[in-house]
Amino acid sequence: MFFTASNENIRYTGRFGRTTAWTPNDNMTAVAPGSYFEFSFKGLTAVMQFDVDLSYDPHGHVYIEVDNGVRIEATIEKYIRISSKDEGPHYVKVIYKSTVEQMNRWFQPLNNKLALQGIECDELIPLAPDDRKTIEIIGDSITEGVLTDSEKVHTADQKNRPWQDDVTATYGWLLAEAVNLRPYFMGFGATSLHHGGCGCVPKASEQYPMNFFECPRTFPSCDYILINHGANDRASGNRPRADYLDNYGEFLKLLREKNPDSTIVILSPFCGAMDEVLPDFVKQWNSENNDDVKYISSHGWVPLNPLHPTREGHAIIGSHLVEEWKKLGI
Repeated sequence: MFFTASNENIRYTGRFGRTTAWTPNDNMTAVAPGSYFEFSFKGLTAVMQFDVDLSYDPHGHVYIEVDNGVRIEATIEKYIRISSKDEGPHYVKVIYKSTVEQMNRWFQPLNNKLALQGIECDELIPLAPDDRKTIEIIGDSITEGVLTDSEKVHTADQKNRPWQDDVTATYGWLLAEAVNLRPYFMGFGATSLHHGGCGCVPKASEQYPMNFFECPRTFPSCDYILINHGANDRASGNRPRADYLDNYGEFLKLLREKNPDSTIVILSPFCGAMDEVLPDFVKQWNSENNDDVKYISSHGWVPLNPLHPTREGHAIIGSHLVEEWKKLGI
C-alpha cells in the first residue's frame, strides 16, 4: 500500500512544507539540513519515494537509521528501499545530512531538497509521542555542517560537498543530543544578518518566516532559540559593527514577535568576531525591551582557523557549549 507524505503516521521535525504548483501538494519538502522525518512500519520492506525530478547532480545525502541502530549514509534517489528479515514493527528515522550549498534551494522549482512523496509498505503504525522540549538552531554554513569532513575528499569541488558536510556533527546537533532536545535547524551557507548567501537563500530575517520561498513556516515556537551569526557579517566587506548590531536588533525583534515565550540564547561567532560588543548589546537589548535574552561567549574555544570547524572542532565546541548551557539553568 502507498501512503502519501501527508499521512498522519509520518512525523516531521524541521522546516518541512508543501511545494506549490511544481510538484504534487502531498510532497513534504525541506531545504535545511538537519530536518528529519520518522515513521514506523510493519512488513518485510518499506520503499521511500522522493521527488528528484528537478534536482541536479549530485543529489543531497541522508542518514537512515532503522530500529535505533547505526546510521547508514545514502544519496537521495527516487526510491530507497528498507528490507528486513522479520515483519517488525520497525522504526525508521531519515535525516537530511548534507547538500550542495551553491545549488538553488530557495526559489521554486527547487534544485536541491529533501522531498518525500510517500512510503510503500504493508502498514504504517503510530509513533510514540516525542515529548522532548524543542530548540531552534539558527546560523550559517557552520550551523549547516559545511566542511566538517573536509579532509575526507581532498578537493574544493562543490560536487564533493555532500560527502564533506554533516549537520549531525555540528555544535547544534551535539547540544540537542546532550541535553535531550528536539532540534529544528535553520543554517544556510554564506548567509548573515544583513545579506543572503548560497543557494539563493536570503538574509536571516527573510529566511525566518519561511521554509523556502512561498512556503510559510508552520511549526510551533520552540522552547529555546540558539543563534550563531556574525562570521559572515564580519567577513563581508568589514561592515561597521553598528550595522551588525542594528541588524541583530531587528532580527531579535522579529524572533520575539513570533516567539513571545521562547528562551533566546545568543552564541558568539567562533571566529572571535563581535565578541567585544555582543555582551553590552545583549544587556542593552534586555534593558530596553524588558527581555531576558541569554549570552554565551565562545571566545577561545577553538582556533580562528579553519573558519569552518572540522568534526573534531565541533566536538570541542559542543563540549564547551553543553557546559555553558547547563550553567544558564534553563
